[in-house]
Amino acid sequence: MRLAIYLCAALVWNLAPVRAETPAPVSFVHEVQPILTRLGCNQGACHGAQYGQGGLKLSLRGFDEPADYREIFRGSFGRRLSTLAPEQSLLLRKPTLEAPHEGGKRLTTDSPEFETLARWISQGAPGPLAKEKVFKSLAITPSEVLAKPGQVFPLKVMAQFEDGSEESVLTRASIESMNSSVASVDSFGKVTATGPGETVIMVRFLSSVAVCRITLPFGTAKGLEPFQNGNLVDQLWASKWGKTGLTPSHLCSDEEFFRRIHLNTLSTLPTPEEIRAFLADLSPDKRRQAIEKVLSRPEYVDCWTYKWGDLLRNSRDSLQKKGMWSLHNWLRESFRENKPMDQFAGELLTAVGSPYANGPANFFVQGNRDEWTESACQVFLGIRIQCAKCHHHPFENISQGDFYGMAAFFARVAKKNSTEFGLQGRDTTVFLNATGEATHPRTGKQMPPRPLGATVEDNPIDRRLALVSWLKNPDNPSLAKNLVNRYWGYYFGRGLVHPIDDIRSTNPASNSELFDALAKDLIAHRYDIKHMLRTLMNSRVYQLSSVSNPASAGDGENIFCTHFRSKRLTAEQLLDAVDYACGTREKFTDLPLGYRAISLPDSRFASSFMDNFGRPRRVIACECERSESSNMMQALLLMSGSLLNRKVSDRNSRINRLITSKAPLPDAVDELYLCTLSRLPVAGEKQDALAEIALAQNPREGLEDLLWSLLNTREFLFNH
Repeated sequence: MRLAIYLCAALVWNLAPVRAETPAPVSFVHEVQPILTRLGCNQGACHGAQYGQGGLKLSLRGFDEPADYREIFRGSFGRRLSTLAPEQSLLLRKPTLEAPHEGGKRLTTDSPEFETLARWISQGAPGPLAKEKVFKSLAITPSEVLAKPGQVFPLKVMAQFEDGSEESVLTRASIESMNSSVASVDSFGKVTATGPGETVIMVRFLSSVAVCRITLPFGTAKGLEPFQNGNLVDQLWASKWGKTGLTPSHLCSDEEFFRRIHLNTLSTLPTPEEIRAFLADLSPDKRRQAIEKVLSRPEYVDCWTYKWGDLLRNSRDSLQKKGMWSLHNWLRESFRENKPMDQFAGELLTAVGSPYANGPANFFVQGNRDEWTESACQVFLGIRIQCAKCHHHPFENISQGDFYGMAAFFARVAKKNSTEFGLQGRDTTVFLNATGEATHPRTGKQMPPRPLGATVEDNPIDRRLALVSWLKNPDNPSLAKNLVNRYWGYYFGRGLVHPIDDIRSTNPASNSELFDALAKDLIAHRYDIKHMLRTLMNSRVYQLSSVSNPASAGDGENIFCTHFRSKRLTAEQLLDAVDYACGTREKFTDLPLGYRAISLPDSRFASSFMDNFGRPRRVIACECERSESSNMMQALLLMSGSLLNRKVSDRNSRINRLITSKAPLPDAVDELYLCTLSRLPVAGEKQDALAEIALAQNPREGLEDLLWSLLNTREFLFNH
């Protein structure tokens, strides 16, 4: 009997249907949030806006999982989810347009995303887990592709976790092309190469961003042999042109080169005597010798003191006159001594004491802890970290925690009033508190001092010393890369990374190999900026003509440096150049006659001319504050403005001296060309100029008209 029962039970067991395997639980953090980001639900134009949309407020790009979960699960009185009938949840009905949705159709019922969200709701919509596995990094394969038009290939996107596991997140990651005219990508990672150029495919998952660089050659490069034997700049651009199929332009003339190095390095035009001597020099290395001479000129100090005064916002409006002069004089001393730039940065970031007595202390007079953090990152790392103060950086692996980790370095810096300089000269002393922390505004946790993407050992005396130690570490190229990119931008008109103070993984350098090599070279030479400038100016790439090669017409913005990029003179350079060409001197209020525009300590000396040509007010530590755009007012100032007319006809002008000395008219024409365009006139130009002077009422009027005409030419107004 028992045997029969056992046999029946076994038969029933074997005939019973096999139970379906229980679906794996859906993670809100690793699956739901990335899908909402992928669909665009938490973008700034949708529910990620400051006040949300349609009553639903999500954190921008899902940086705050607990808050987003509460909003979805409990918000709107719990009407957004239906665990008994997941398909009827508003979270699914609105993006599929089964219910009215101003954001349009974002989801289809047969998509993997819909299935994952429905499964999550059916499981009871579990929230973030206390023991959620920790995401570590994102890897995209391939990372670089040299493609042909029409080529199609898939991307592989893997998330790696701290427990050693990894999984494909292709259907959960946000994928987009930064230039669809070069390559496009669909939501499943299928890339289609379309046209010549270079772009990156950006993949975003949780707090991480990765890119795949796509290059489609423009054609076949030619004439690269001379560059392959040059310095590292030439060699690595030759390699890049070989990949992109671009042909560089021819070398510039001696006159163009000589003018170029003076404007770039000294913000000053060369004199006619210097130009004639350079043209007469027959030595094979005369360009190298000319570079050495400009690097040792006193105007070098003026030029770079002014430029760094812009970056450090040196202005009497925020620092008072004494503080402004103190910082200005420290900058002059630094560039006169050719101070290593890592030391330069260190002195600024660790300064204490009276800003009137210690110039670098003025860095901390302006703003507060968060502003110091933003300025330090942008000026010395070339990273715009401002948006990470409130949410995760949308285009970089920088979180809100990273911002406050950087802010922790400055949390103990404080300011107090001081009467060290008397009641009439009250200053603000910078000192260190014994305590002070940076607190994460969302979690309430105290953040340990931590540089971006790294860890350091805290310094109990002055936390900023740990930051400076990290900056100076030879294994850390961050400071060197920032300096390389800035100076490359100053000399070539466009940074290897553009804009030059926006370095991030999703904004890669136009020549990554050169970017890395120049940074290593700068570190190896102990942050000697003059060494780097020699390397740049001695390269054939820097000495290319500003006339592009027709074979490289596709490189319209000169991203790949196939020719020298012409750039309009800055406001200060232009005023000084007009002054020099006319033989006059502009008088600035409260300063003795003789101060040039590039030697002013700040930008508050009245000059409507410089203001109209884009002089920055020194309010923000961003290169974008200086305007390079052209407008009608600028044209009118040059064509009929009072400043130009006054200087051309001044009684102490160059033309007055030429007339008084009875210089022959052909020689006078030569001098006007040399002091404006830095070259002698060609035969046709000289003939035309002399003919026009002969038609004038007198030689003075003819020469004045010629000078006015030269000052309005593009050749004068641009560094080319």
